[in-house]
Amino acid sequence: MHNALPPLTALRAFEATARLGAMSRAAEELSVTPGALSHQIRGLEDYLEVKLFERLPRSIQLTPAGAALYPGLQGGFQQIREAVAALRRLADPNVLVISTPPGLTAKLLAPRLYRFAETHPDVEVRVASSSKVADFLTDGVDLAIRNLPLGSPPPQGLVVEHLMNLQVLPVCAPSAIARFGSLTTPSDLARFPLIQDDMMIGTTRLPRWSEWFEAAGAPEAAHGGGLGFNSPDHALDAAVEGAGALLAQTILAHDDLKSGRLVAPFDLALPTGREFCLVYPDGSTKRPIVAAFREWVLREVAATCVSCAGGAKD
Repeated sequence: MHNALPPLTALRAFEATARLGAMSRAAEELSVTPGALSHQIRGLEDYLEVKLFERLPRSIQLTPAGAALYPGLQGGFQQIREAVAALRRLADPNVLVISTPPGLTAKLLAPRLYRFAETHPDVEVRVASSSKVADFLTDGVDLAIRNLPLGSPPPQGLVVEHLMNLQVLPVCAPSAIARFGSLTTPSDLARFPLIQDDMMIGTTRLPRWSEWFEAAGAPEAAHGGGLGFNSPDHALDAAVEGAGALLAQTILAHDDLKSGRLVAPFDLALPTGREFCLVYPDGSTKRPIVAAFREWVLREVAATCVSCAGGAKD
């Protein structure tokens, strides 16, 4: 085995793969192809003259040699990330980076963020709207709002604060009722195109129309056509335009319901087993601008939906 250090890129490839447990995810994080990542790891194995991973048909796992190497590398790269993140904050002490899902950005945060800016004119707020879970070190994010399973244990080194429980409720525009007919009973929805929020099919599995009809004690409405969207704000925009009825996330529909752009013909809201949470690194509220934003967003959520902030029904 050589005494000199192996190439840094190869060590980084190994650390990311071991941490994420999949070459595809590590390649995505490092912005390289899976083939290039595999080549780097094989080069590291050749350099160290040991095998670091067992390559199984559908997964990989560390060998004893890989398990011995990983903790030291993981700690070292973590210290590097923390040092770079600290340097970035020092260079831009008044820049605040917030990561939120696109739908929450469009329907909850963006319409209210000017109020924070008015009371903190020296703070430059940057919103990184993405469904991808932010890395607080590599992405330069200060706080994030995330959709999480209820009661999830906080990841190591992070603080997770409950903002509101996530529920879904049928909504439609007054123009849709004028077009398709009144909604007195759930079976009346058979006349309506049912808009699909396809986010509900993915990893953040939420109740769908079939489950709502079952909870309402009604047969599922037969319908043809309809629209599907993979972003809840787009689905809400379609509902506002009268395209049909939508099983909407109540907090995202809040402003449209309050303004009358949407109505909720039935009061049966389904719990989802999920919640929106404020997430940030432990100790980061020692920065005044982080503490100020945390306090502001908690107040805004309470003002927007007091019962949601307390974890009860909208």
